[in-house]
Amino acid sequence: MKLLTVFLAVLILLIQYPLWLGKGSWLRVWEVDQQIRTQRETNRRLQARNSALDAEVRDLKVGLEAIEERARSELGMIKQDEIFFQVLEEVPAR
Repeated sequence: MKLLTVFLAVLILLIQYPLWLGKGSWLRVWEVDQQIRTQRETNRRLQARNSALDAEVRDLKVGLEAIEERARSELGMIKQDEIFFQVLEEVPAR
């Protein structure tokens, strides 16, 4: 009877091994779930960035205001017959 109990206990342990430590174990499922959550967050951030870039591209294709704003801010361009004033702030002496 004692031998049968030991045999059944070992059998139960062998059956439990794949559940806890095998290829489809609870630990592996938890790790994959964490990876999925991380990937979903990354995808959400990238989707927001892509939406912003898409809106900017559409604005540049359709509206002249966006092109003019870019030309002014990034390239320092001014319109014809426009006077440009640059105000320099004095740096206080130390």
